Amino acid sequence: MPNSNAKLHSNHRGGREAGRRELVSRSLQSAHHCLENQDFGTAYAHYLLVLNLAPELKTSVKETFQFTLFKWAEELDSLARIQDLFNCYEQALELYPNDEVICNSMGEHLFRMGFRDEAAGYFHKAVKLNPDFADAKENFYRVANWLVERWHFIMLNDAKRNLTYLKAIENAVRSGSKSVLDIGTGTGILSMFAKKAGASSVYACELSKTMYELACDVVAANNMEREIKLLHLKSLDIEIPKHIPERVSLVVTETVDAGLFGEGIVESLIHAWEHLLLQPK
Repeated sequence: MPNSNAKLHSNHRGGREAGRRELVSRSLQSAHHCLENQDFGTAYAHYLLVLNLAPELKTSVKETFQFTLFKWAEELDSLARIQDLFNCYEQALELYPNDEVICNSMGEHLFRMGFRDEAAGYFHKAVKLNPDFADAKENFYRVANWLVERWHFIMLNDAKRNLTYLKAIENAVRSGSKSVLDIGTGTGILSMFAKKAGASSVYACELSKTMYELACDVVAANNMEREIKLLHLKSLDIEIPKHIPERVSLVVTETVDAGLFGEGIVESLIHAWEHLLLQPK
C-alpha cells in the first residue's frame, strides 16, 4: 500500500510538471506572436507568467523581456498611465533586481517626469552594478548637475575655506569634543575632517538622496565607511537612541545657501542644541 501511494504522488507530480512545461511553452509562443503584432502589453503579461512559472528561463529570455518591457513602458507613458508604468518596472525589478539596463530605463522615465532625486537613485544603482555602463554614467552625471547646486562645487574647491573649517574642527576636537554630528553633510568633507582630527564618534545626516549616496561613495573611497555613520535624514528627524546612540558634543554644518530658510538650519541647530548636543554642566 505505501508503494502504491508513493506511485500516485509521483504520477501527480509528474503530471503537474508536464502541465507547467506545456503552459510555459504556450505562453512563450503567445508572447512571440504578440511581439510580431506589436501587442507589447499582452506580450509583457505572457513573459511575466513565463518567468514566474519557469525562473530557470530568466537568462535565456532576458533580452527579449527587456525589449518588451521598454516598448510597453513607452506606450504606457504616451497614454499617461504612469502608475501602470511604475508597476511594470517594479515587477521587472522583482524578477531582475540587479539588472543595470532596467534600472537605467526606470531612471530615465522618472527623470522625464520630474522625479530627479528618485531618478538619480536608479542611475546610481545602475552604475554601481556596472561601472562601465556608459549610458547610466552619463545619465547620473546629468541628473547630478540638476541636483547638486553650483555653490557646492565652488566651496569644495575653496582651499582657504576648507583649511579654516579643518582648523576649527581640529581645535574643537582637541578641546574635548569627541562626538560630532555633521548636519547637511553633502560630500561628507566635514565629517572626514572630524574623524581625521581624532573624534571618536562621527555622525552625518543628509536629506538629499543623491548627495547622501554621493557621501557614501566619498566616505568609502577614503576608507571611513565604518568610522562615519551616514543617515539619509533631516536633522530634525534624528532620534536618540534610534538613529544615533548618544548626544554629541559638537555640531558642524555648512548649510548656508537658501537652505538657511528652506531646510530650516536655525531650527536644526536649536533642535541639535536641545536634543542632540551634550548640555554644558
